[in-house]
Amino acid sequence: MQIKETENKARYKPIVGKARNWPVVQLNKNRKEFIEEVIENSFQRVKQNRPKKSQLIEELETTLYREKLRIRGNPWRVDPPDDSEFWNATKSLLVEISNSKESNGIDEDVILRKIITRYANEIAGNFKPNKYRLARSVVKFGFRRLLNASQVQGIFAIFKTNYKLTDKIKVYGEAEHIRELAQRGTLIMVPTHFSNLDSVLIGWVIHVLGLPPLIYGAGLNLFNIKLFAYFLNSVGAYKVDRRKKNYIYIETLKMYSHLALMKGAHSLFFPGGTRSRSGRIEKKLKRGLLGTAIEAQRSFLMGKNKEVRKIFIVPVTINYHFVLEAPTLINEHLKATGQERYYREQDEYSTSYKIFKFLVKFFTKGSNISVSIGRPMDVLGNYVGPEGESLDAKNRVIQIDDYFKVDGKITENIQREAEYTRMLSERIVNEFHRINRVFASHLVAFVAFRYWEKQNPHLDLFSLLRLPEEDLEIDYETYKKTFTETLEQVMKLYEDGKVHISNHLTNDIDTVIRHGLDNVGLYHMKRPLLLKKGKIITQNMTTLYYYHNRMDGYGL
Repeated sequence: MQIKETENKARYKPIVGKARNWPVVQLNKNRKEFIEEVIENSFQRVKQNRPKKSQLIEELETTLYREKLRIRGNPWRVDPPDDSEFWNATKSLLVEISNSKESNGIDEDVILRKIITRYANEIAGNFKPNKYRLARSVVKFGFRRLLNASQVQGIFAIFKTNYKLTDKIKVYGEAEHIRELAQRGTLIMVPTHFSNLDSVLIGWVIHVLGLPPLIYGAGLNLFNIKLFAYFLNSVGAYKVDRRKKNYIYIETLKMYSHLALMKGAHSLFFPGGTRSRSGRIEKKLKRGLLGTAIEAQRSFLMGKNKEVRKIFIVPVTINYHFVLEAPTLINEHLKATGQERYYREQDEYSTSYKIFKFLVKFFTKGSNISVSIGRPMDVLGNYVGPEGESLDAKNRVIQIDDYFKVDGKITENIQREAEYTRMLSERIVNEFHRINRVFASHLVAFVAFRYWEKQNPHLDLFSLLRLPEEDLEIDYETYKKTFTETLEQVMKLYEDGKVHISNHLTNDIDTVIRHGLDNVGLYHMKRPLLLKKGKIITQNMTTLYYYHNRMDGYGL
């Protein structure tokens, strides 16, 4: 069975030629005024939702308490050097207004504005076209040289240009469609998130597609790594600190996203919130930033801007044969789910040097990456047609205005929009699974882990992961038979349009299995799966579980 994959062109012509016309440049041109607008709107939003003095003071005290816990229990290198000083001063102000009958010019509103101002300036990106071009060139040059060094023999291979990044990183799906939509409205790209490499990779994909730079919602943890910090600062990424779960910070972050969309800035954020610890495709998405898309669309329809624009959601899946951080991520997942039943081992990759070592290893191996672009949707989860028109399940054109109307008038309804956000997140998750591209490495891991699971039905997950290596062997012919049956199920899912597959899965079974074994977890010192003396074995059952999880959820 030969499958024709819809691979996109190596490079598209930019849809906006001059940098000064990029939406992100226009946003950054008035950066100071934009931050002030974020501060003022966030302040008004918090005041609206905490109208009583007692409610606001309670919220400020809760914020202070959580921030002090963060500083004490989970500090990062990227944190501001005056973190403790600021929050100690905030504590003193709160004590002062609690003990004093006179305000002395300090009240809860002043404290609230100080906190929001700090948060807004922490979050804000700072896009510079010249730095963006430099970072893009460095990434492209470095990746291409590593790739050529791996493919062309000889000491001078690193200086050759025989191979391009598109030989290594394949982009599939709705490229032409989203290029058209980017000229008609505002894009929000929502990728799956498995590796720290995702942010750099997506930036390169955006460039290849000829799209203007998107503003990023990048995890603050990435700024701990100098290599990523430089790149993300260069592309104007705004910072998302997942440690900060207090209401004031969340409202400031959402307002930043909302106002950027209102100003026409194409955006990108990882709706899973953070890297998938389990290795599974995200099933539960963070709805805060997704909700800002619905809020911005309603604001456009209400005429709160000079023009009525449509916002388009673009799901994207990123597929790797192996993930650098897999051992660390799966151990964190197991610790969270098993608690005292599981002991976490350390396997950190958190420095520029270690990331560089990973890139060298990746490009000197035969492993590829694929990026799949799903069908664009409106903010309600309806697919859109060639010109951005919303379509129902029977491909009939529908007007999204009606979803926001009461008695013929567009109105704000927080409860209704929360439900729309839930619906949108479910549609994104479904699209993630539909456009996920199955690699042989995913499948060999899935089959082996499920086989050992079936052989030990009396064991729970944590006991299964502790089985000694001598109890974890499969005769190759037995494994091959099971793998063949599973592959047939995958092909049926593909024919039904429920998943995508890589072309290498259409080779003969032995070649497919060998390809999967050669690539699954190839960077890790202890390989999750090997063929040795006619037996399929594992050197690390926990990491095998991580790679197995990529195929979880398909009913195989």
